[in-house]
Amino acid sequence: MKNYFLLLAVTAIFIFSSFSEKAEVYNLDLNKSKIEWTGRKVTGSHTGEIKLASGQLNIKGEKLTGGLFEIDMSSITNTDLTGSSKIKLLGHLKSDDFFSTDKNPSAQFVITNVKHQSNDNAIITGKLTIKGIANMLTFPASIKQKNNILVATATAVKVDRTKYGIKYGSKNFFTGLGDKAIDENFELNITILAKKQ
Repeated sequence: MKNYFLLLAVTAIFIFSSFSEKAEVYNLDLNKSKIEWTGRKVTGSHTGEIKLASGQLNIKGEKLTGGLFEIDMSSITNTDLTGSSKIKLLGHLKSDDFFSTDKNPSAQFVITNVKHQSNDNAIITGKLTIKGIANMLTFPASIKQKNNILVATATAVKVDRTKYGIKYGSKNFFTGLGDKAIDENFELNITILAKKQ
């Protein structure tokens, strides 16, 4: 009799698991998704954008559960300078002093955990890889879903560049920089629009 009830329990669990809701895939709309960056220094700041190369979000029960994004580091642009100053800055950002885009043309972000605070807000944790170095990153985000379209936004996401071997101009690693010191953190404003596959 005990074996009979055990068999019933195992069968019920199997049936329930078989009909449990599967995660749906939402693919990134590259034309409507973007990353804006801000880098600060003692004497001011610079701004620009970086393009996403690909990405997808996983949705289960109308809630975000995971995702994977590839960022095209060679696409980095500047939006506050013009002419030779702009060209010089972009060349420096792509050099080995910063992102080494020739050697590391892409960065990745993999969502590892989503803690939903409400229907439209969540705390996202994931693994950000830049220059082949991975670190965990956590930030709040707004997530809205309607008509098979998901829009996620996050503002002022701080990334410590020195954790990725980018130490140029950091007062934590070099002395006597004066007004040439560059902040260790850069900020990202992220807009993601994804459509159900």
